[in-house]
Amino acid sequence: MPQRVRITDVSPRDGLQNEPGIVQTADKAALVMALTRTGVDEIEASSFVSPKWVPQLGDAPLLFDLLGQEETLHSADAPMISALVPNEKGVQGAIDANEAAGWRLISKVSVFTAASETFCKKNTNATIDETLERFIPVLQLAGAGAMRVRAYLSCAIACPFEGPIAPAKAAEVASKLVALGVDELDVADTIGVATPDQITQMLDAVLEAVGEPYLEHLTLHLHDTHGRAADCVRAALDRGVRSFDSAVAGLGGCPFASTADKRAPGNIDTGLLVRTIRDAGYQPGLATDIDEDALAKATRLAAAMTGAGPNRQTGKHAGGRKA
Repeated sequence: MPQRVRITDVSPRDGLQNEPGIVQTADKAALVMALTRTGVDEIEASSFVSPKWVPQLGDAPLLFDLLGQEETLHSADAPMISALVPNEKGVQGAIDANEAAGWRLISKVSVFTAASETFCKKNTNATIDETLERFIPVLQLAGAGAMRVRAYLSCAIACPFEGPIAPAKAAEVASKLVALGVDELDVADTIGVATPDQITQMLDAVLEAVGEPYLEHLTLHLHDTHGRAADCVRAALDRGVRSFDSAVAGLGGCPFASTADKRAPGNIDTGLLVRTIRDAGYQPGLATDIDEDALAKATRLAAAMTGAGPNRQTGKHAGGRKA
C-alpha cells in the first residue's frame, strides 16, 4: 500500500482573507461543508482576529455558530476543523465557539510568527521573540480547552523585505517554537519563490535543529507564485514530509507578492497537490481517499464566490495576517 499524505485545505481562511470583497457567511459555511465531502483531513475554517485588521474574516463567531449546527461535522469520520488565532482573545473565541456548539467543533488553533524580523513586525507588530512570548498563555489556554496548537513559521525561505532567509534562521525559530511545546510546525514559503533545492535545504536545517522524529509533526505550506509549488512538493516528499497545506482554486496569495495590476497566485491548488502526490506514488488523504468529483465541486464553488480561476492575475489584495 502506498504511504498516505495528510492534506489541510486552508481556503476558507488563508484563501479568503485577502479577497478584495467580503464573502457572505452562509457562502463560507457552504464552502467548508463542500470541503468536508472531498476527503481532505483538515479544514482551516477561519481566524479569530480583529475585524479591523481582517474584515474578510470578521464573521468568524457567526461562521462557527453555523458550522456547529452541522451534524456531519460531529461524526467520527469528519475532517478536523481548525482556526487561526493571534492571541489569548482569539483562543477564547475558539473556546466560546466550542461551548456554543456543545462539542469540540474546533479541535486545533494556529498561531503565527516568521523567520524574518521585518515581516514579523509588519505582520504582528512585534518582534519574533515577542511573538513567542505571546504564545505561552495561548498554549496554556488552548491546552485547557483540549485543543492542539499548530505554529506557522512564515518566510521560511524568503521575505519580501529582507530577501532570502538563511536556513539556519528558519531552524533557529523553529527550534524555539518546538521548545515552547507546539504540537505541530507549519513552515511556509509565504511569497512562493522557493526552488526544490531550497525546500530541501530548509527542511534539512529545521529537522537538524528540532530532531528528525519531529518530521511527523511538520507541514509544508506552499504558494505558487512562480509555478514551482508542485516541484517543491515532490522535493518535500523525497525528504519525508507527509503533510501539506493547499487551497481549492489556488485561493490566497501574499499581498506583498502582488502589484497594482497583477495579483500574485495563491496557495498551491488542492487539486494540483492531490495529483502531484499521486504522481509521486503516494496516497493523498490519511483517513479516506480524495473524492475527485467532490473536490471539483468545491473548487467550482470557491471560484464562483471569489472570481478565482486559472488565469486570475488582476486586482489587488486587501491586507491580512499571512502564513
